[in-house]
Amino acid sequence: MESLLTNEFEPSFLRFKDQSDGCGAKIYFVIVSKKFVGLSLLDRHRAVNKCIESEMKNIHAIQMKTWTPDQYEKKKDKLVW
Repeated sequence: MESLLTNEFEPSFLRFKDQSDGCGAKIYFVIVSKKFVGLSLLDRHRAVNKCIESEMKNIHAIQMKTWTPDQYEKKKDKLVW
């Protein structure tokens, strides 16, 4: 999934957290990309979901933050891993 997102969005920041006690079926991630500038939150999520569509069959739940670089600068200190 990481390589798919990296190839598609060229993120300046990408970090994952497995929230499923090790099985990998519940994922939380933050992705920061210039490609999100000008897109609504819904359009960002749609683009990410389309990108990782092939991986979704193995995932039970996903939570994502899709931020522009400016949003990340404002919110990065509040991220909790």
